[in-house]
Amino acid sequence: MTLLHNRRKALATALLGTLGVACPWYVQAQASAYPEKPIRFVVPYPPGGGTDVIARIVQTRLQAALGQPILIDNKGGAGGSVGSELVAKAAPDGYTVLFTLSSHTINPAIFPKLSFDTIKDFEPIGTVASLPQILVANNALPVRSVSELIALAKAKPDYLSFASVGNGSPGHLAGELFKLRSDIQMTHIPYRGGGPAITDVMGGQVPLVWVSIPAAAQFVKAGKLKALAVSTLKRSTAFPDVPTMQEAGVPDFEVDSWYAMLVPAKTPKSVIEKLNRALNTVLSEPAIRAQLLEQGSEAVGGTPEALGKVISAEIPKWLKLAKDANIKAD
Repeated sequence: MTLLHNRRKALATALLGTLGVACPWYVQAQASAYPEKPIRFVVPYPPGGGTDVIARIVQTRLQAALGQPILIDNKGGAGGSVGSELVAKAAPDGYTVLFTLSSHTINPAIFPKLSFDTIKDFEPIGTVASLPQILVANNALPVRSVSELIALAKAKPDYLSFASVGNGSPGHLAGELFKLRSDIQMTHIPYRGGGPAITDVMGGQVPLVWVSIPAAAQFVKAGKLKALAVSTLKRSTAFPDVPTMQEAGVPDFEVDSWYAMLVPAKTPKSVIEKLNRALNTVLSEPAIRAQLLEQGSEAVGGTPEALGKVISAEIPKWLKLAKDANIKAD
């Protein structure tokens, strides 16, 4: 009986596999039932960084909207490339989602041999939030403004260093652009996430860090770090007293960053639509928008197509900047 049962089970499994290949209605039926089990959010940075903070803000309400638990899996390394590769190679069934930073469009400019294609290997779900990077310093650093920082850097070439959440992160890009526009030298120290970088700056191991506002907000507000400037053309609503880099005297400076959700290529359209609808529903909630604003970011939402256009436009932009500023992976 056991042998017969096993043979029948094997035959049934094979038949279902054949149906999945031969019958589009079977695949569509599976997609229409989505989600039927927990969903994994791969955050390609360690716990405590800006990306992790934003992911956890939307996690609870998003899992309520989808009716399944969302498990956050932090996979830091290589400016987000480690976690991105994991998602690119995952099954396209909607149960592995990349919750990433705009370094997604920067990495092709500084990592010429990525094991995945930033456009072809992913399908966009939607943009979660947008925010500036912020330049913060250890309180012991003897500067109170960007102009004083530039003066110190010119007086002591190669004396200063700055941290970021990793090669290819918006913070890395902002730091290199600052060097280029101010004609100064600073050594880039890449970390595996905002949490470790912030910890070392507060401890004095590194004097400066370019990081997303969510990673630094509580420490700046508590007086444990001092904010010198933000990277966008407009000041941050969360830190209205902190000048932009252009206001601080650095010309032609803008690095905007965003958080977004993507899934592996070939994920069924119906799954993408469900994820997008759930995301937009969550981002329309006043409580969520307020929590994001507390972290210095603004809810965005929108269509998968809108995010796709942003990704397609930014890749050549950062390729040019990387070439002009001679930005390379450390």
